[in-house]
Amino acid sequence: MSDLLSFSQSIASLVERIAPSVVRVEARRRHGATGIVWSSDGHILTTSHAVEHEGQIQISLPEGRTAPAELVGRDPSTDLALLKTEAPGLTPLAPAPLEGLKVGHLVLAIGHPGRTTRATLGIVSALGDEWRTHAGGRIHRYLETDADLPPGFSGGPLVDAQGRFLGLLTAAFSRTAAVAIPGETLTRVVSTLKEHGGIRRGYLGVGAYPVRLPQPLSSLAGADTGLIFLSVDPDGPAHRAGLLLGDVLVNLGGRSLEGVEDLLGYLADEKVGSTVPAKVLRAGELREVSLTIGKRS
Repeated sequence: MSDLLSFSQSIASLVERIAPSVVRVEARRRHGATGIVWSSDGHILTTSHAVEHEGQIQISLPEGRTAPAELVGRDPSTDLALLKTEAPGLTPLAPAPLEGLKVGHLVLAIGHPGRTTRATLGIVSALGDEWRTHAGGRIHRYLETDADLPPGFSGGPLVDAQGRFLGLLTAAFSRTAAVAIPGETLTRVVSTLKEHGGIRRGYLGVGAYPVRLPQPLSSLAGADTGLIFLSVDPDGPAHRAGLLLGDVLVNLGGRSLEGVEDLLGYLADEKVGSTVPAKVLRAGELREVSLTIGKRS
C-alpha cells in the first residue's frame, strides 16, 4: 500500500511541476486546445489544427491569467503552430532527447483544455524511426502512446516518469492512437516559423494518384509503381516542363515514387527554385525531363 501511495504522490507532483508550462489556447470557432510554453519571451507551441481559423487567439495560464496571442506561423504538414504573447513570467518546457526511451515505459499526457490542468496515464506503445506525415512533413522519430487523449489535449506535452518533455501530442495523424512530435522536430519547425512565418515547400502543380505498372513498363522504368497525373496546373512548373494529363511520374531527383507522400516528402526537402531530373511514362515510352521546383502558396 505504501508503494502505491508513493507512486500516486509522485505522479501528482510531476503534474504539478509541468502544469505552469501548459496553457489553454482559445481561437475562433474552436473549442479550447492546449499549448506549451516554448520560451520565456512568450512563444507558445500548439497544434496547427487548433488555430486553423485563428481570428483572435487567447491563452489561459494555470494560475488564472489570460492574455492575447498572435500567430507567428504554422506548418500543417507537421501539425505545429507557433504563437507569441506578451504575458510575463512564463515557464518554458525544454524538450528532452528520446535516447533510452523504450516501448512500455510509463508516460503522462497533460492537457489544459478547460479551466484546469488535466492528465492521463499510459505507456509508450510504439517507438520508431523517422517518418512522413500524409502531408509530407518530416518527423524525426515515431512516438505513440496509448494514453487517452480527450478533446482539447492536442498541443499538450507527453512526459516520462522523470518529468522529461518527450514530445507534443497530436491526434491529427492517427484515428486510433495519440502521436507525439519529438523535440528535434519541434526545434527545427519553430526555428523556421520564427524566421519565415511558414515552411517553404516545393510545388509541381499536379494532382496525382499512385498506380502499379505492368511488367513491360516496370522493366522500362526501373520501378514497380508511379504517380499518374490526374490534373496539371496550366501555370505550374510541371506544365512549363511539358508534362501532360495522364503522364506517369516514376522518378524525381533520382528517387522512386510509391505514393503521393513520397512526392510531398521530396518537395518538402528540395529547395524551391532548384532544377531536378524527372522520368515519366507517356504512351509506353520513358521520357526524361528537367523540372524547376516552384513554391507552394
